[in-house]
Amino acid sequence: MSDTFRLMLGQLNPTVGAIAGNAALALQAWTEGRAAGADMVALPEMFITGYQTQDLILKPAFVTAAIAAIEALARDCADGPALGIGGPARVTGRLHNAYYILQGGKITATVLKHHLPNDAVFDERRVFSSADVSGPYVVNGVRIGTPICEDAWHSDVAETLAETGAELLLIPNGSPYHRGKPNLRLNLMVARVVETGLPLVYLNMVGGQDDQVFDGSSMVLNPGGRLAAQLPQFDAAMVLVTFRRSQDGWRADPGEIAEIPRVWEADYRACVMSLADYMAKTGFKKVLLGLSGGIDSAIVATIAADALGPENVRCVMLPSEFTSDASLHDAGEVARNLGCRLDTVPISGAQGAVGEALAGLFAHTEPGVTEENIQSRLRGLMLMAISNKFGEMLLTTGNKSEVAVGYCTIYGDMNGGYNPIKDMYKTRVFETCRWRNENHRPWMKGPAGAVIPERVITKPPSAELRPDQKDQDSLPPYEVLDAILEGLVEKEQSVADLVAMGFDRATVKKVEHLLYISEYKRFQSAPGTRLTQKAFWLDRRYPIAMRWRDDS
Repeated sequence: MSDTFRLMLGQLNPTVGAIAGNAALALQAWTEGRAAGADMVALPEMFITGYQTQDLILKPAFVTAAIAAIEALARDCADGPALGIGGPARVTGRLHNAYYILQGGKITATVLKHHLPNDAVFDERRVFSSADVSGPYVVNGVRIGTPICEDAWHSDVAETLAETGAELLLIPNGSPYHRGKPNLRLNLMVARVVETGLPLVYLNMVGGQDDQVFDGSSMVLNPGGRLAAQLPQFDAAMVLVTFRRSQDGWRADPGEIAEIPRVWEADYRACVMSLADYMAKTGFKKVLLGLSGGIDSAIVATIAADALGPENVRCVMLPSEFTSDASLHDAGEVARNLGCRLDTVPISGAQGAVGEALAGLFAHTEPGVTEENIQSRLRGLMLMAISNKFGEMLLTTGNKSEVAVGYCTIYGDMNGGYNPIKDMYKTRVFETCRWRNENHRPWMKGPAGAVIPERVITKPPSAELRPDQKDQDSLPPYEVLDAILEGLVEKEQSVADLVAMGFDRATVKKVEHLLYISEYKRFQSAPGTRLTQKAFWLDRRYPIAMRWRDDS
């Protein structure tokens, strides 16, 4: 029996539904592991299908194709290391989230997930059946226990595996990013190590999938909870870990400890990666957006340039009679700083034509929000026309504060296929702009330096839909609005809680009212990067027609 065990970790980026492509990526990883002398190559949870599949996994033909691909991989990977890969399994008519061990040309073990997450963005009980905890399997004389993702967030599965003879825990994951997630994972995995006394491998996938970003951050822990290896956050990586047997059991040799970025960088990286993968996985090459001269469109343009390269980003300025010279200048400066194309399409003529067409119906009424929204919808019309004509996906640029209270125009500035700042409050947008101006990383395809002019960051926000308009004409100051929204949305606080914290009750009630009546807009909004545990989509699901209000 060998006293060394070499495990190749594949922190890789599968694509949902691309079974053949994912199988090819798995074979490539296995080939690399064989060349490196690995005893086993491990890939993350549900790798063969991509993750999350949502209801796609309920299609029998899809499951059949995924299982057939795993069986083919077993044959293709007969001569070399074992391969661990996640995928679906059918057992006695039930569908399971499974982890397959392939060795010697066949499937030698199939582990079925026990704990099925049913909160936040997860709804696995809808599509999978829970299985009893199974014991460890053997690869080259080493008894390995595999809690699948959620199984490791509870103590029972790991403890059962340790009690039934596991010498090493290998945990394949599809764990999406949210702010603070790396520390949360580390603390939980240290707890599993302390409870079992076993070394532990936490293997997570990377890549964007719709609103979610899988951020890697895989790790290897030795007994006692000491970090032996830390894979990078957000980057694909293939890392060989060598375990050695002693009288005290298995220990991993010390390896590279990648630095986990701080939260400002992690959030920004998540926005960039989610947009890049959303484009790649839906087949788009280029984007466009309305560049207003304001801060939200400036940061979205910067994210797009960093994700796709400036040459693949078209900015469009759509001035009306209310657009200031400063906004024209600022939009131009942002586009020049980034190196993006800037087109100008005035909407004044179209606005006049619509006004003339509606003049009879609107006679004897006062101009107001309707006329303001016509401008926004005309901009949306122009942008969608450009998108259709040139095959460039339109990005929408509303921040979480605006999306929360409906300070956005449906079928207007909400038009678009993706919104990378959908889960970023306005106050965080300001700070993110400053962070990006001061920092540049190799993964950014846009230029270094202060790409967003200081005036764009400091000037009072305005939709410029009427003379001298400011956001604070309709909303509380953003630092107040965001603090109230943090309470109502992120923390589920009551009105009374917020009043007790010192907020004006009438202001809190106004924000609550706007939050609830805007649900129909969010229901029709573009998907966007998830940064928190209360993102608007799968994390927070509210009815549209709803009369309840908090009178505390």
